[in-house]
Amino acid sequence: MNEYCIKYGLNEERLPQHVAIIMDGNGRWAKKRLWNRLVGHRAGADAVDAVTTLCREIGVKYLTLYAFSTENWNRPESEVSGLMELFKEFLISKRNVLVEKNVRLNIIGEKDKFSPELLKLMNETIEATKQGETKMVLTLALSYGSRQEITQAVRKIAQKAASHEIDPGKIDEKMISESLYTFDMPDPDLVIRTSGEYRISNYLLWQIAYSEFYFTDTLWPDFKKEEFIKALQDYAGRERRFGKTGDQLKK
Repeated sequence: MNEYCIKYGLNEERLPQHVAIIMDGNGRWAKKRLWNRLVGHRAGADAVDAVTTLCREIGVKYLTLYAFSTENWNRPESEVSGLMELFKEFLISKRNVLVEKNVRLNIIGEKDKFSPELLKLMNETIEATKQGETKMVLTLALSYGSRQEITQAVRKIAQKAASHEIDPGKIDEKMISESLYTFDMPDPDLVIRTSGEYRISNYLLWQIAYSEFYFTDTLWPDFKKEEFIKALQDYAGRERRFGKTGDQLKK
């Protein structure tokens, strides 16, 4: 039995393999304190540390965080610039920690939207964390939008069909899944959204078809270990049927 599962009162056999989180509420957290929104984003980075650490300790293999959507480019220029600096700081300051803890970094989204400097840091950190044993994969969804992702996948498949590389009649769910950014990871078992909002916000629309959802009023900077444990305990009490009946699962 995992010692951390015992410590936190979690059932190791009922843990999700893949947790995806919509990190919402940084701006409102700062506004409540009459602070600049960027202060909220910095506070949110501490919650990222806490959740990532807990996942690694208890044995969650995949953690995917919605950090910056394609729509977020429309925010005030000062906020976007501040977020880009925050991403740079994360990539530089956390690289050695990720390597030491055997956490592989993955980034999904429209990477070409970022500056050459930030792209270089992304690639360097991703490559550094590929070395050695991987105990956990931390994926940041940056400049990400699920409709854009699906559109790109459809375009890729259509081009292969047009060049006769594939038979259009053999296009199936597996082929579509393998054409998405998340081709090398399982679909999320649990999706968490903080801050009291009840929206998906264009996040992993294909991948979350059978995910369990957990919504909390807690703003993201306050979503530390205790709040995450509540979500995991709630998930552990659910019956995932995937279209079957409860009696079928028992058999």
